[in-house]
Amino acid sequence: MTFKRARSAEQREERRRTILDTALKMLDEMPVAEVSLNELSRRVGLAKSNVLRYFESREAVLLELLDRALHDWLAEVAGEVAEGVDPDRPARERAEAFAAVVSRSLARRTVLCDLIGAQAGVLEHNVSTDVAVRFKRSTLGSLDTMAGLLRRAVPEIGDAAASVCLLGMILAGGLWTHCRPSASARAAYEADPALAALHLDLAPALTQGLTLLITGAMAGNG
Repeated sequence: MTFKRARSAEQREERRRTILDTALKMLDEMPVAEVSLNELSRRVGLAKSNVLRYFESREAVLLELLDRALHDWLAEVAGEVAEGVDPDRPARERAEAFAAVVSRSLARRTVLCDLIGAQAGVLEHNVSTDVAVRFKRSTLGSLDTMAGLLRRAVPEIGDAAASVCLLGMILAGGLWTHCRPSASARAAYEADPALAALHLDLAPALTQGLTLLITGAMAGNG
């Protein structure tokens, strides 16, 4: 930013983008839990009170990043689903292929997974009703987009596509936290090989869970 005070709408928007871009760079270096408003303000070069003129809280910044990351991911994964799901295969195989493509794609986006994992327990706290409403409305749009991808790949899913996608994203967030074990948990896995079944890898675990959700919904339609 080459200006000290944002006077025009364009300058205010530039400042918002700078705050968001800086927070995103921080997420490349550290988990959501370690991103602080103080450090964000320092990196942006603004007083914390000035950052709060653009975003009401740290969580509001991160919610907007989650919304943006979801839209970016859905634009990318649409092509991956089209390439990875053969429409001539049986429904069960298409369901498994869809689950595998989505799971591998999500697993590559560690920042998105970290934000999804923190959404309900952290990011949706310390925000106003207006911020929550805007985010939830945008999330409905993202879920509708994802449900459309699922219906095109597996038409047999029918009207259950939206609920399957919602549960699938919640599952992804929960699995992400379990796939990032603490130092103590990692030491426990190394000390006792019998615990290996509890040490999950995101892509295969999410593939299994999504496949079960999709095929279960198809069975219910039958």
